[in-house]
Amino acid sequence: MSARVLVVDDQEPNVRLLEAKLKAEYFEVVTAFNGLDAISKTNDHQPDVILLDIMMPGMDGFEVCRKLKADRRTRHIPIVMVTALDQPEDRVRGLEAGADDFLTKPVDNLPLFARIRSLLRLKVLLDELRVREDKVEARGLSPVEANETDISGSRQLIITGEERIAEHLAERLPDEAVAEKEIDPAKAVSRAADGFDLIIVDLTTKVFDALRVCARIRSNSETRHVPILAIVDPDEMARSVRALDLGVNDIVNRPVDRGELNARIRTQLRRKRYADMLRERLDDSLEMAVTDPLTGLSNRRYLSSRLEQAVQRVAHGEETACVMIADLDYFKRVNDSYGHDAGDAVLQQFAECLRHRARAVDLVARFGGEEFVVLMPSVTLNEAAIGAERLRATVNKLSFRLPGTDSVLAVTVSIGLAEIHAGDTVDSALRRADEALYRAKAAGRNCVKLEKVQTKAA
Repeated sequence: MSARVLVVDDQEPNVRLLEAKLKAEYFEVVTAFNGLDAISKTNDHQPDVILLDIMMPGMDGFEVCRKLKADRRTRHIPIVMVTALDQPEDRVRGLEAGADDFLTKPVDNLPLFARIRSLLRLKVLLDELRVREDKVEARGLSPVEANETDISGSRQLIITGEERIAEHLAERLPDEAVAEKEIDPAKAVSRAADGFDLIIVDLTTKVFDALRVCARIRSNSETRHVPILAIVDPDEMARSVRALDLGVNDIVNRPVDRGELNARIRTQLRRKRYADMLRERLDDSLEMAVTDPLTGLSNRRYLSSRLEQAVQRVAHGEETACVMIADLDYFKRVNDSYGHDAGDAVLQQFAECLRHRARAVDLVARFGGEEFVVLMPSVTLNEAAIGAERLRATVNKLSFRLPGTDSVLAVTVSIGLAEIHAGDTVDSALRRADEALYRAKAAGRNCVKLEKVQTKAA
C-alpha cells in the first residue's frame, strides 16, 4: 500500500535515513525540518501519515501535534512520534496531544512499516467517510465533531487466558469505563459482537492462540470496526508486527503502565466515535436523499430510479408491473379552510394509510403536493385495480384528525392506474396513469380509473 509520508526532524541525517527507508518501499516522501514547516507542509501536501520528531527547537513535536489535531483540515491524519524518549510519561504526553503511536530511535524497519500499514488502513476508511461528509456539509449541515475526553459508559471487553490477569488489567482501565472479562476464546469471539466499544486482547497468554482470536474478531462483519488494543511482550517484536498486520489497532507493552493504557484507550475510543458519527451522518444523508421529509415515504428522485428498473425488467420479459397515481380530492380546500398545518396532517395520515395498504414489495412515494405514486411489481392491471379500489374504500371511511383539535375531516381520493408495457419509458407509463387519474377526476372523483386499452385495427 503506497502513500505520502511527511517526515519531520530538525536533524537532516535522521530525515534522510527515514526518507531512504520509505522510498525503498515506494512511499512518496515529503520532508520538513521544524514545527512551522511541518504544519505548512501538512496543509499543502495532505500526507497520509506523519512521522514527527519530538525534540525540536522552537515548536516541539508535542505542540505541532496539538495544532494539527486541532485543525479540522488535518486532524484525521495519523501522527507517529519518532523519538529517543522512551518513558511512559513521554508516551502519555504525546498521546494526550493527539499522537497515534510512538517509535523509538533508532527506528527498526519491521515496526515502522507495520505501524504505517496499520494507520493507512484506518485512514483509507476515514477518507471514504470524510468525502461523503464533505458533501453533506455542502448541503448546509453542521460538521461532525468527536467528543475529545468523555468515555463514560464505554464498554470494554478484556480477553485473556487467566482470571487473575483479567482482574489485573481491569484495575488499570479508566474509572469511567465498564469492563467485562472473558477467558474462553470461543465465547470471547461471540461476545465481541455484543456492542463493545473496545476490545483488549492479551497476546502474551499461553492458554490459547490470541492472534487467532484477533483475526476472527476482525473478519466478522459485526466487529470489523471495533478497535482492538493488544497487550504484548516487548521482546516479541515479530508477534507485535503480526498483530498489527492482522488488524489490531494499537499495542501496549508489558508491564502495563496505567497512564499509557488509559491514554491509548482514549485515543482509540475518540477515533471510533468519530468514525461512528461519520457513518451515522452518511446513513442520515442517504436517507434524506431518498425520503420525503413530511411523510417519510420515498421521494420523487428515488421513485424515478425504481421506475426505471421496473421498465427495464418489463422490457426483458422478467415481470409485469403497474403504476398507481393517487390524488386527494379537493385538497386545496383543506389548506384554505383549516391552514397548512391541517393540510400537512392530512397528507401524513394518508401516507400512513398508503403504507399500511401497500404490499411489502410495493414502492410508495410522494410525487408532489397531494399526489402519490405506488409502483406495484408482479401484478396485472386487473389485480392492481382490486388493490386500488380497496385503498379508495378505506380512505372513504377514514376520519382525518386535525392537529390540536378534536375535529375530523372526511377526505376522498381519486386513483389512476396503468400497466407498464414493453417499450415503455418512465414518462410514458406515468403519463398513462395520469390520464387515467384525470378521467377519475372528470367522473366525479372518489373513484378508480384504468388506462384505456389500445386495440389494434383488424
